Amino acid sequence: MSIPNLKTVIFDCDGVMFNTNRANEAYYNQILQHFDRPLLTAEQFKYCHMHTGDEAMRYLFEDTGLAAAAQTYRLQMGYSEFIQLMEIEPHLRPLLASLRPEIKTAVGTNRADTMAEVMRVHRLQDAFDLVVTSRDVAIPKPAPDILNRILAHFALAPDQALYIGDSVVDERAAAAAGVPFAAYGDPHLKADYHIESLEEIHALVKNGAC
Repeated sequence: MSIPNLKTVIFDCDGVMFNTNRANEAYYNQILQHFDRPLLTAEQFKYCHMHTGDEAMRYLFEDTGLAAAAQTYRLQMGYSEFIQLMEIEPHLRPLLASLRPEIKTAVGTNRADTMAEVMRVHRLQDAFDLVVTSRDVAIPKPAPDILNRILAHFALAPDQALYIGDSVVDERAAAAAGVPFAAYGDPHLKADYHIESLEEIHALVKNGAC
């Protein structure tokens, strides 16, 4: 199977490019502990995994009135010490090398202030043609703004792109933008394709570019 007329592949960051479970759990737990709050529940982790850091602070602290203070602490604390806990998807680099230059590569993520450092530490600055974060648009995912910005940058129609994501937020963003969606690791998401490894993308893009 291949995707006809494919021009760009767009990657979510957390859960697709990287397994960030350990990193994000440690990150948010440090913030919670600073304010003497209980450690993340599974439900809280799921929300924080999908949303921006700003949204996560409101979600975790709004009931205590500490959301603004938590956001200030989060920005002062930074993410540097947690980046090494991020585990890069083993097939990411080979896939990027096989796609380019015929097919453009982009990142569409709800990460914001942490993304540039993540790319630098993992030496991915030159591996993508474009990186769009929640800081670059008016409304983050599940709104289509991030994907629409990528499409506009490359002057593409939605069906000329493929978005790889792992959450319902990604599913909804792809649907809103009209972009074909490959669900990574979650068979329950509504998607055009379901994959368990980025290696499977090779079969989807084979003979797809024109």
